This record gives sequence, structure tokens and C-alpha cells, in this order.
Amino acid sequence: MKDLIENEFNAHINAIKLIHNLIDDVEKSAQLCIDCLKNGGKIFLIGNGGSAADAQHIAAELVGRFKLDRKGFPAIALTTDSSILTSIANDYDYSNVFSRQIDAIAKKGDIVIGISTKGNSENVTKALEAASKLKCKTIGLSGKDGGIFNDICDVNIIAPSNDTPRIQEIHILIGHTLCHLIEQAFNV
Repeated sequence: MKDLIENEFNAHINAIKLIHNLIDDVEKSAQLCIDCLKNGGKIFLIGNGGSAADAQHIAAELVGRFKLDRKGFPAIALTTDSSILTSIANDYDYSNVFSRQIDAIAKKGDIVIGISTKGNSENVTKALEAASKLKCKTIGLSGKDGGIFNDICDVNIIAPSNDTPRIQEIHILIGHTLCHLIEQAFNV
């Protein structure tokens, strides 16, 4: 069992060693979020499964606090309202559960962050496309080769791994980094 644990730890360490190539994309994404918030916009986050949990985690850090006591930032994980999710899935299709919400509540200048380990989740890509039509800025957190997110996001931060757990670990590190950069920008 110790060998399996050590292998998991080493796989994480090896994946993390490759993230320095993401610095420019993380910086661009943070600046998009900062500009959005300074202009009175909101940040929406979406994803499925573990990525839904990450969306909720990042939204909580922004609305509550990350490291600093400060005013909450308007961030909403569109993964949390079971009545909305199930009604849209039932009345339309599961592929519309996020895009319908974006159409209803997002506005020009908002940010939509889509999280998908492959960058291909249909309901997330439809929401990102809907956001673009509304003139929202779109940020992808993906992995593997970046998937469809490469073509539809203003910035696609691709975790340098093909292993879903490593991709998710990198996503939460990036999410925490974005929260830190946003807080620092308003801590003047």
C-alpha cells in the first residue's frame, strides 16, 4: 500500500512541475476576472462531477473569502440549484442545463469559467458558446489537449496531464491562484 501512496504523490509532484508553462494564461485569466469585477460584473462557474465541486469551491472562495477579510465578490456556481438543473434537463435536455442559465442571468462583460478535464463537456461548451454570444469573456480550465475549449474560450488553461485526478488537482491550484490574484488586486 505504501508503494501505491508514494506513486500517487509522485504523479502529483511530476504534474505540478509542468505548470510553470501556464503562468501567462493564469495571469490573463486573473486580469479578465479583475476587470470584470471592477466594472460591476459577475463570475459564473460551471462543470460536471468533480469539476462541479471545483466550480462551487472557487465560487465560495470568491463570495466568502480566500485569505483576506474583504467584501465578497459576485461569483455564482451554476451547479447548485437542483430545481433549475432538473427542470432544464427534463424540459429541454441535460446539454442545456448551463447555457439556459447563462442566457437568463449573464450579461455583457461577465466572466464564465468552464471546467472540464477534457475540455469537451457538451453542456459546458454550450454554455461557453452562449456566453460568447452575450459578449461575456470565457475562461476554460481543461486538461489533455484542451478539447473544444481551445476554439471557444478567450483563455483556455490546459492542465499538463492526461490523468483526470492530476488535472483536477491542478485545476484547484489554478482556482486558488486566481482567487489570490483577485483578492490582491482589490487589497489597495
